Amino acid sequence: MKKYILALLLVMGFISGCDNQPQISNDKIYFFFYDGCPYCHYAMEYINKKYPDLEMTKVDVYQAEGYKLFEACGDKFNLESIGTPLFCMGDKYIMGWSKNNERKFDRFVKPFIKE
Repeated sequence: MKKYILALLLVMGFISGCDNQPQISNDKIYFFFYDGCPYCHYAMEYINKKYPDLEMTKVDVYQAEGYKLFEACGDKFNLESIGTPLFCMGDKYIMGWSKNNERKFDRFVKPFIKE
């Protein structure tokens, strides 16, 4: 009987663990990308050149766990549709990449830069 109860508890824990959506931390920068996105590459080139020591969590949306986190970012900001590149930066986000988004990134990244 104990084996059945233990097995039931393990299955219930597994099922409830599968339903939990990952959480987006406010003290990290998340960069959601996929390899086939040219704008993701432009963004990465810009950031690597201007902020070579910046700590940023890079998340491949073509990986199952990465996609779940991608959706969690979209949910956090109530985005109806999401695309890459997508940056979640505390209480702000940037979707897409352009000169205007470069300027936004420069403003939004300031609290994350360690002196």
